[in-house]
Amino acid sequence: MNNYTETRKKLIGGLLTLGALLICGTPAVKGQEPSTTYRTAPHDPFNRPVFVPKKKKKKTEKPAVGVVATPSIQARIESYKSQKLRAMSAQQPAPKPTTAFLLSEFQVIGIFRTPRGYAAMVEATPIKLSYTIYPGENFYNGQLVAIEENRLVFRRETRYQDGRREVSVENKPLRQVDTIDQLSAAAAKVAPATESEKKQDPAIPPTPNN
Repeated sequence: MNNYTETRKKLIGGLLTLGALLICGTPAVKGQEPSTTYRTAPHDPFNRPVFVPKKKKKKTEKPAVGVVATPSIQARIESYKSQKLRAMSAQQPAPKPTTAFLLSEFQVIGIFRTPRGYAAMVEATPIKLSYTIYPGENFYNGQLVAIEENRLVFRRETRYQDGRREVSVENKPLRQVDTIDQLSAAAAKVAPATESEKKQDPAIPPTPNN
């Protein structure tokens, strides 16, 4: 009986403690007060929205990049001579003379076949000298790619100041023989024949020997 009474007292005491904790821990809920701040609507439904165009950003134009200036023919020839001397000192193959000339400074004066294949005879117009060239020959601004029956095919290279290099194809036809060249060739053929005819002509007495 005593145990039952003690247990009952403990149970009642625990319930009272729990109730006190619940009453103290629950905050009083205040009633919501009406808001006095007026908030406007996002937009007026009776007015059309006004669209403000965005300003386009101005593109900054990059300055035009120019082509690298070509040195004079004399400067290119001097550079070729220096390269040749350095190559000879190092016992390496010397560069060809064509490396000092532009593609525009050559004329194709002949195309013929050799044991190595097709070859071409070109004339450097600034110095009036002729060279025999084969596919793969380098020039100041290009390279010979192929030799065809009546033209040469080059790979032309253009250099810009920003370091870019632009490659294009350039064809050079075989130079046509003009009237002056024909007359010069005919005169060269006729002159030896005339001299031989004079020697054989009995009407012209031989020059006496002293």
